[in-house]
Amino acid sequence: MPSFLEFLPLVTTAAIIDSVNFCAFSVLLLTIAFLFSAGPVVAERSKILKIGGVYIAGIFLTYILIGLGIMKALYSFNTPHFMARVGASVMILFGVINIINEFFPAFPIKLKIPASAHQKMAPLIQKGSIPAVFFLGVLVGLYEFPCTGGPYLMILGFLHDRATYVKGAAYLLFYNLVFVLPLVITLFIASNEKLLGKLRTWRENKNIRIKFWSGMAMIILGVVIFML
Repeated sequence: MPSFLEFLPLVTTAAIIDSVNFCAFSVLLLTIAFLFSAGPVVAERSKILKIGGVYIAGIFLTYILIGLGIMKALYSFNTPHFMARVGASVMILFGVINIINEFFPAFPIKLKIPASAHQKMAPLIQKGSIPAVFFLGVLVGLYEFPCTGGPYLMILGFLHDRATYVKGAAYLLFYNLVFVLPLVITLFIASNEKLLGKLRTWRENKNIRIKFWSGMAMIILGVVIFML
């Protein structure tokens, strides 16, 4: 029987590619900036870490439940190879869209949270309460998945073809831990007010470059899946 480590490089690579998106990062930085502006009591580092951690937990739980639901459906219908190739196709498409967006900013299709969703998120940020921030994480996860879920779908389909449901669920847990790790690192960095401004400036300046390389990575990984 294959060991758990067999698919770990592929799962890790897909999770890293999936994590390099600016929907979750933007809302996290916006939330932290709001907490700093709310005053010294709210802006205590421990409180910011707590609220940011709850936001990340909301995204993590949402992605886990989406993944388990899709995986359960795949094992119920038992359609070998189909979903892995669908996910790979979606990931290649998303990669192409990312690259097009760099060279043609006016291109109408963009992989980001729609402007209408920001109107729903703003009141949750203003409340700054634990339940509101958790729901914000859930909301971001739901809006984010259709935009950046190509690697996730690809891995779910691949695990359906190559692993048992239990082992697939374990890989899914690992995938999502890697997926939120950049958010956790960003939270610890941005909870320092002096570093927050620098981080936001860096994100804005590097946005296009990272989109280009993440798009290339999506295309390459998608092609690799078709070849397996």
